Amino acid sequence: MLRTYIDQAIVLRTTKLGEADLILTLLTLEHGQVRAVAKGLRRTSSKFGARLSPFNRVKLQLHSGRNLDTVTQAESLSLNAPAIASDYERYLSGQVMLETAEKLSEGEASRSQYRLLAGAIPALANRAHRPGMVLSSYLLRTLAIAGWAPALNECALCGADGPFKVFSAPAGGVVCEECQLSGGLHISKPVTELLTALLAGQWPQVYQADPLTQGIAEEVVTAYTEWVLERKLKSLSVMARKA
Repeated sequence: MLRTYIDQAIVLRTTKLGEADLILTLLTLEHGQVRAVAKGLRRTSSKFGARLSPFNRVKLQLHSGRNLDTVTQAESLSLNAPAIASDYERYLSGQVMLETAEKLSEGEASRSQYRLLAGAIPALANRAHRPGMVLSSYLLRTLAIAGWAPALNECALCGADGPFKVFSAPAGGVVCEECQLSGGLHISKPVTELLTALLAGQWPQVYQADPLTQGIAEEVVTAYTEWVLERKLKSLSVMARKA
């Protein structure tokens, strides 16, 4: 393996290291999840400036190390952090996206995951859509790429044609009356249609949904995401308390 390599990356997280350095958790186009040291990044005189903040997309030159790589050069491709940080709801939604991306990219290299996140973050920053809808669409689509697309138009357990009125996260989607499990979420046809549109990224259909329908869809996506990841997402918990 080459000791020095170049790749595109989205900064997912930063962790303090010593007095001036930071460890970056990155989702890269070619190498999956990478952890790298940015030396002197916490100094005001750092040559990297604010380019290596979470949400930003950059082109990096890295030097391979035994445990951690080292960032040697950084070029900005998309500076999303300032716009997202200026709006608390968008910031929380973005944090959920980064947290989910970090979890799903552990040990996996996927260009599709990188490209999905590279498109979703600017949509959040540019205020193209409601934060909750951008987040829900991203979560459904990133889970689908990872092999966890929910069944929305047929029973997740027996395959019977829908529509059905109960969504069961453990079952993997909507379930018919014969297959219903306890603890499912009751949903209407408009909610199912909205979930289908979010999964497909069909924004004209998303806009047709009323606020109540959008809220229920967000609840369904949250429950399903946390079940798949087998963990509570910290940022989602903050969003729930805020609501």
